[in-house]
Amino acid sequence: MLFLVALAPRLYVASAWSGEPVWDGHYYHFGAERIAAGFGYSEDVMVNGAAVSHPWCHYPVGYSAFLAPFYKLFSGLLGIPAVLIGPLLNALLGATTAVLVFRIGTRFLSLNRARVAGAITALHPGLILYTGLTMTELLASFLIILILYVGTKFGGWRGAVLAGVLVGLGTLVRPPILLCAVLLAVVVGGALRERALKTGVVVALAVLTVLPWSFRNCRVMDGCAFVSTNGGWNLAIGALTETGRFRALSGEDGCPVVTGQVQQDRCWAKLGRETIADDPLAWLKKMPAKLQHTYNHESFPVAYMAEARPKIWPESRQQAGRQLLTGFHRGLLVLVALAAIRWPHPIRAEMRHWIPATLWLLGVVIFAAQSGGSFDSPMFWLVVLAPLFSLLRLPGLYPAGGIEQYLWLCLLTTSMTHAVFFGDDRYHLVVSPCLCLLAAATLRRPRASAPAQPSRPALE
Repeated sequence: MLFLVALAPRLYVASAWSGEPVWDGHYYHFGAERIAAGFGYSEDVMVNGAAVSHPWCHYPVGYSAFLAPFYKLFSGLLGIPAVLIGPLLNALLGATTAVLVFRIGTRFLSLNRARVAGAITALHPGLILYTGLTMTELLASFLIILILYVGTKFGGWRGAVLAGVLVGLGTLVRPPILLCAVLLAVVVGGALRERALKTGVVVALAVLTVLPWSFRNCRVMDGCAFVSTNGGWNLAIGALTETGRFRALSGEDGCPVVTGQVQQDRCWAKLGRETIADDPLAWLKKMPAKLQHTYNHESFPVAYMAEARPKIWPESRQQAGRQLLTGFHRGLLVLVALAAIRWPHPIRAEMRHWIPATLWLLGVVIFAAQSGGSFDSPMFWLVVLAPLFSLLRLPGLYPAGGIEQYLWLCLLTTSMTHAVFFGDDRYHLVVSPCLCLLAAATLRRPRASAPAQPSRPALE
């Protein structure tokens, strides 16, 4: 039932509102078409008046490679427009993600709270609207949740092997997913040595899964690249941006003459490092703005659809859409922030048990009250600080279990990534299912019979 509830609105968005892929989506779509046509991940360049296939890897290959076989089957053989295939796949991914969220929720929440987590994911307006975009975020968010599900459901070394392969595939979609290999250490059971070995297996298999693509890049590009050649580009943007958001770079910024994508990326990486080293304080001062753009609002799906289908997205609808998505997202952030505490029992708790919970609740109220409807608000601090608060061993509050630690650390690593590079609200959608799970855990009370630390689902 949950799958169908999640699928229905996503199918509507995919069929009625999707359009020609724009912005980054254009390149993912183009790459998938090239792979499906047998040309590999490449583009045509003119050499002596003739078109010659030229390999490229500026964007990670994973999403285009995921789309390509479906393009070949449904578009090439059955005649379904290729621009519809990505959104339809997104609908299936989104509905499956909601089910996985529920299943994971049953492993550390009550059944009713797990149902709430699944329902929030299924009816999340931003995730629903994102279905119509040919972008990587929904596949990436699905993989982050699937990695956690596999890591907690399957036992022993089988779970480690499956998780490692999934982390590798996720890295080809979105390179920061490689960090999930390390984050899984918090849900791995057993003694320290066993945990270290299993985590090492996950990391090794993840890297081995990516290496064939890395060898391809070394062979056909102008140098070696682990996954893609946009890491240095993004670092330079993060060092040079005035707003904290993306800005297009040009040769005038410092790399005027390059002969290939790898050389260009290395040039941008060098420029980024040098800019940061010249004035590290200025770079650090940009971080709050980057995180504001990442967490304070949710408008990218509306802007993308308005660009792709301007006739059905007049300004009035755009404004209403931005308000709906942002309002829901900010409410979710408040619930997530409150999930960082275990509310003490009103009778049995000692005074010292109330102090950390009360102080954090007061902080949440202050952040939320100051946000209003403005962009320049402290709202982003809720999702930045909550993971840190949740990991503290405060009196009267038992530590979060393994699954919760994985979710909090996903948020923490996302914040760290975009504080270093640059921010945009589409990047928080990658961890929105994590937000939904944590929101369902809001203001729980420790059970009187509960142990000091709840049992962990484990790779055991």
